[in-house]
Amino acid sequence: MQPAEYEAWYHTPRGAWVAEREFVLLMQLLRPRPGQSLLDAGSGTGQFSRRFRQAGLEVTGIDPDAAMLGYARHQGDSIEYVQGSVRQLPFGPGTFDFCAAVTSLCFVAAPQHAVQEMWRVSRRGIVLGLLNRHSLLYALKHGRGGYQGARWDTIGAARAWLTHLDEGLSVQADTAVWFPHGGRLSRHLEAYMPRRPGWGGFLAVAIRKSGHTDSSTDLT
Repeated sequence: MQPAEYEAWYHTPRGAWVAEREFVLLMQLLRPRPGQSLLDAGSGTGQFSRRFRQAGLEVTGIDPDAAMLGYARHQGDSIEYVQGSVRQLPFGPGTFDFCAAVTSLCFVAAPQHAVQEMWRVSRRGIVLGLLNRHSLLYALKHGRGGYQGARWDTIGAARAWLTHLDEGLSVQADTAVWFPHGGRLSRHLEAYMPRRPGWGGFLAVAIRKSGHTDSSTDLT
């Protein structure tokens, strides 16, 4: 898919609503403060990099696709974009406060290795945006359109990726986009969906390092 075509989806009513729901959930779990730094791993066209930047974070994006990076760099935001792989990040330990991967790990064959790299370059923690196998979105979109070749995960699978990380970490998870059609009724019903267990199509998992937690309840 060409970058402009990919980005155009986010400017449709459904795409704009889905992206906003996903971003709100990521920020609720990550809880960053303005001025903190974040690496957007698998930044693509920079859609979420720009959202993080607009929220006051110092953002760096990394992606292996030169065309996607070229598109992102021409959007006029003060974001540095680097070409590279999440499986071998070209940054030193603790370079960023946080690292985020928003549906990019769905196309990485060995996500546990990518998570270890994200963990290595982060001082405070990471957040993963995944496709939820236990969702209506999976039933409707699995193996179709832009979802071809994507891996659909569960909270249990994501937790298995964390076995080689530091002890004492804190894990929180939640989902959004319960009704993927994005129509008026979908948007209305979304606000009434229970927090746990989560059956939304977008699964967000936040992992914080020891000493960087708050009083929020961990979803283990």
